[in-house]
Amino acid sequence: MNGGEEGQRLFVGGSWVEPDGGHYAVPDPATEERVGLAPEASRDQVDAACAAAREAFGPWSRTAPGERAAVLARAADIVRAHLVPYAELAQAETGATTATARGMQVGVAAARFRRYARVESAEWAIPPQVNEAGPFGRAAVMGALAVRQPVGVVTCVTSYNNPWANAAGKVAPALAMGNTVVVKPAPQDPLSVYRMAEALEAAGVPPGVVNVVSGRSAAVGEAAVSSPDVDMVSFTGSTAVGRRIAEVCGRDMKRQLMELGGKGAALVFDDADLASAVAGIGTTFSFYSGQICTAPTRVLAQRGVYGRLVEQLAAYAGRLKVGDPRAADTAVGPVISAQHRDRVEAYVETGRKEGAVVVAGGERPPYEKGFYVAPALLADCAADMKVVREEIFGPVVCVLPFDDEEEGIALAGDSDYGLIDYVWSGDVARAFRVARRLRAGGVGVNTVGRNMEAPFGGFRLSGVGRDAGSHALHAYSEVQSLVWPG
Repeated sequence: MNGGEEGQRLFVGGSWVEPDGGHYAVPDPATEERVGLAPEASRDQVDAACAAAREAFGPWSRTAPGERAAVLARAADIVRAHLVPYAELAQAETGATTATARGMQVGVAAARFRRYARVESAEWAIPPQVNEAGPFGRAAVMGALAVRQPVGVVTCVTSYNNPWANAAGKVAPALAMGNTVVVKPAPQDPLSVYRMAEALEAAGVPPGVVNVVSGRSAAVGEAAVSSPDVDMVSFTGSTAVGRRIAEVCGRDMKRQLMELGGKGAALVFDDADLASAVAGIGTTFSFYSGQICTAPTRVLAQRGVYGRLVEQLAAYAGRLKVGDPRAADTAVGPVISAQHRDRVEAYVETGRKEGAVVVAGGERPPYEKGFYVAPALLADCAADMKVVREEIFGPVVCVLPFDDEEEGIALAGDSDYGLIDYVWSGDVARAFRVARRLRAGGVGVNTVGRNMEAPFGGFRLSGVGRDAGSHALHAYSEVQSLVWPG
């Protein structure tokens, strides 16, 4: 089950099965040493996983919500009990710092299973309606009830930056609503998701309700999305891949939940608390090494504060220790792969060629092993630069000046994305006024913190739909109306 040096097995229909495509090595981004051997599923095995989920759907959807909640509660306890070893694996796969692996990866996953281990009402009354007599019968008072029903089989395609929290954020609410799932983890770090499957199996999830199939080949994900047994696809990842998935879903009218790219704007006004703004924006440099779609990577600074903000952000970046994520004082670990490191470095060089000033970082730290990038701050940027317009997904922040509120709002909106933006201002009324005009799924007002019950999702190319809190239960359900004469 665990695989070890023999290699991880797939989880299909309640059984741990050898992959038809053999195994591939998962490297540690910090050391480049092998973490383990991940399974490469064949298309037939993906089809078998989808078929198993289809077969299990009927019984699981009819299971009492309280019983489903009890399974999730037990899974939360199991994950919490194994927090340290699970976090060590997540750290080895992703390069996350110890605090991030424990608190924000495994810890958040346990919290998400616990969150959906409580039963919420799935039905609500609709006010009665008086119908006049007509061709359909005599006059009558018509009652109605709206009922949330599970969608069916959900394919969950998860992201590499947080294999625990991202997968749990899909699987937990989907199961709570009575759906069954096929999880296709990111190829870079799938081993953690198999540990999650083990926890769910130990918690008593019936065979076929949860299936996990992985692989480096694009055919694995394509099969999991296109299977006729699948009713919905929940995807977190790049907008480019999301578009391809959406095309497949559109052909068969499959439901979608898409959490895609981001290029968050942070508007910092002259009257802002600079220390708060710098600390919030600075998380882009360190948190997941900038590999996070919600990061405030476009900093729009009003001219009266522009110079001081650039200076303080540069100092902040310079204080961050880049290196071994297992060291207690490390703030910035590696990015996920050598290819991604090269991509981030190429963007910094492109910004320099476009006329941006690299105020801090951007160089490759002098380590023999590991995929490290020093946090980069690019100042004097312009709205048409590639580094400003495209998602880099690394520890890179671009700063642009603006003169007044209207120009700041216009610059923030000049983007293909719209996931989360941010506003810093000492004038709370202005901060909320500006926030309401930003075309983004969420806006942080004087904070980069999240309320985990608030709906999460984006405008424009940042995605389709909303999850988190009760909104995730809505996302993984269909609404059925029941009508009767009163």
